[in-house]
Amino acid sequence: MAPAITLAADAPTLSAANTGFMLICSALVMLMTPGLAFFYGGMVRVKSTLNMLMMSFISLGIVTVLWVLYGFSMAFGTDSGGIVGWNSDWVGLSDIGLTELWDGYTIPVFVFLVFQLMFAVLTPALISGALADRVKFTAWALFIALWATVVYFPVAHWVWGAGGWAFELGVIDFAGGTAVHINAGAAALGVILVIGKRVGFKKDPMRPHSLPLVMLGAGLLWFGWFGFNAGSWLGNDDGVGALMFVNTQVATGAAVLGWLAYEKIRHGAFTTLGAASGAVSGLVAITPAGGAVSPLGAIAVGLIAGVLCAMAVGLKYRFGYDDSLDVVGVHLVGGILGSLLIGLFASGKGQSEVQGLFYGGGLDQFWKQCAGVFGVLAYSLVVSAVLAFLLDKTIGMRVSEDDEVAGIDQAQHAETAYDFSGAGGGAARTAVTAPVAPAESKKVDA
Repeated sequence: MAPAITLAADAPTLSAANTGFMLICSALVMLMTPGLAFFYGGMVRVKSTLNMLMMSFISLGIVTVLWVLYGFSMAFGTDSGGIVGWNSDWVGLSDIGLTELWDGYTIPVFVFLVFQLMFAVLTPALISGALADRVKFTAWALFIALWATVVYFPVAHWVWGAGGWAFELGVIDFAGGTAVHINAGAAALGVILVIGKRVGFKKDPMRPHSLPLVMLGAGLLWFGWFGFNAGSWLGNDDGVGALMFVNTQVATGAAVLGWLAYEKIRHGAFTTLGAASGAVSGLVAITPAGGAVSPLGAIAVGLIAGVLCAMAVGLKYRFGYDDSLDVVGVHLVGGILGSLLIGLFASGKGQSEVQGLFYGGGLDQFWKQCAGVFGVLAYSLVVSAVLAFLLDKTIGMRVSEDDEVAGIDQAQHAETAYDFSGAGGGAARTAVTAPVAPAESKKVDA
């Protein structure tokens, strides 16, 4: 995703085909944020549904404006010390010609920046799943603005910007294993360590209220992820984007099977929540690796991610951190796995000639991947925790205990997700109070 230097004689010309392809991919990535909202919204209890939807949706507004004002410049402008970029011509997206090409590619700068905008929108939305039921909406909106500015924009530059330290080191991240998933997962862990557990954590049942919504959200994410991954090659001229498209499907299918197999062995059932979570774990893991591995390698990445992420979601009960919707277990762990497995399964026949350990390349790339993974993880974890601490001590991050118990939807948005008043008194009472059938794939370890 970084600009390349080309000789004038070899300078590319605008490709209508690649431009159209990238605009479609941008729209697909945009769809992932509403898809994530449905995925998370179905996983919470009824009284938190709207708040969960809004925590994702608000990112579309906040990050879009920040990206135009200065975010794109910070992420992809001229490098400063390998840490952050800046280009004053891009502030407010001024002085960008309509047909001005992104360096080394056949698409306009405007197309590249809107594609990257959708990544910037999605990443903070991922964090919200860890904070379900208990965060003030105003505090969350302010957190998004601050976090995007001091964490996401610089980290995107590290990984994808020309001159960024991870980019120059040779860390491979095709579409966001470090910049998106490890970044968001580490941030989620940092925030929940500051704000604490939900009322009733490990005591009250906190089952998903709508598994159909979860499956719908997972399906939209899977669909949009083809744009997220295949589009990250910024064109469709040499087959690498097609390889990434195939590997996205292959790894995701394998991860579903891996998660369900673990679930059946561990808990005795195949659940829809497990299938949806397994799909997302596979999508996360193949995101950094899909351009470097073969389809057989993608199967391995997917299976490993499906099983290990399924195991990881139970760690919150063992260690006592309340990751409401398993952002840490799926996105942080899945991102780490996908990034590190490049060092083992890179075939040398995809996006570059880099080979992993199993293809005769030794451990050189593995150590580079480790540097990228743990550099991003440490920075995002610490800075996110500091931001949450400062917000908590100033405006307060959490709603009151009474509002949390009564329902954050009514307290923060003056609405409820489902209105049964037209169904009659008896029907309404039945609909609201009927117990939800057990559907969790993630049970408290004894």
